[in-house]
Amino acid sequence: MEELLRSNDAVLISFVEVLLKEAGIGHFIADSHMSILDGSIGVLPRRIMVDSDRAEEAKALLVEADLAHELR
Repeated sequence: MEELLRSNDAVLISFVEVLLKEAGIGHFIADSHMSILDGSIGVLPRRIMVDSDRAEEAKALLVEADLAHELR
């Protein structure tokens, strides 16, 4: 798996997750349970990981959605 993006923005994470699901790109939201440690204030960013063999396709999808500035 390869990191696609990292953010504390729950709306952005949800939006990208929907884009990836609709495109059939396997992904995983890492650190989603870390909010327990930071008291649910969103200090610790979550990472979206994608299958390495589909990483370029996922990046192109985010560029198309005008989210290129969010890529790692």
